[in-house]
Amino acid sequence: MNETRHALVVDDNQLNSRLVAVFLKRLGWTTEVADSGAAALALLRDRRFDMMLLDLRMPKMSGEQVCRSVREELGLAGLPIVAYTAHSMPEEKARILAAGFTGLLIKPISFHDVKELCDAF
Repeated sequence: MNETRHALVVDDNQLNSRLVAVFLKRLGWTTEVADSGAAALALLRDRRFDMMLLDLRMPKMSGEQVCRSVREELGLAGLPIVAYTAHSMPEEKARILAAGFTGLLIKPISFHDVKELCDAF
């Protein structure tokens, strides 16, 4: 009954992605890590994930562009996509959620933040 859940963590900063992966593993999730939007889209074409944590500021392809591609090109409307960002102003939160994100995780993150996020899904 306790099926393993799979998360895709997308961040060009290796330290940030490792930290999230460690927290998720402690919560019983398995993770794949991608260091770019293009790598994330390639993984999503081949594998099924239960959630994606997506950094907004990456080179070449922003998190918002990746989110739009996931929703429109890949047709993954039901995939929870969580913006993973240091931006926490109310108007930025509204813009992020309007771009197709399911939720928001503000850096720096803690284990408690990731646990609350996982409990929501």
